[in-house]
Amino acid sequence: MPHLHMEYTANLPELNADVALIRLNNTLVASGQFAAEFDIKSRAIKVETFKVGTALAERAFVHVKLALLSGRSAQVKTQLSESLLAVVQDLCEWPAGIEVQLCVEILDIDRESYTKTAINH
Repeated sequence: MPHLHMEYTANLPELNADVALIRLNNTLVASGQFAAEFDIKSRAIKVETFKVGTALAERAFVHVKLALLSGRSAQVKTQLSESLLAVVQDLCEWPAGIEVQLCVEILDIDRESYTKTAINH
């Protein structure tokens, strides 16, 4: 725990997903909210087919979802959301002439029903 999902539109050529994920993971580690860095699992999905609104103007987005075990305060979740958004804002040179929306969503995973195991080889 936690699970971080980053979706981004294909019309953001300067966005390097590998760099983005390590920077987001490092931000989570620095928050002090997680027991071990190896508990953080992140992935990025480039969205090839998308629409933002109804206008014909070219638009783009980066949407980060952070799923956490339930029980953290609203203040902690807000701090995590704001720190991740700050990282996303600084990920790349955003393309001129394209409206880009950046957002972060914090989701609770039910602590009682979440199960996990690690297999060491």
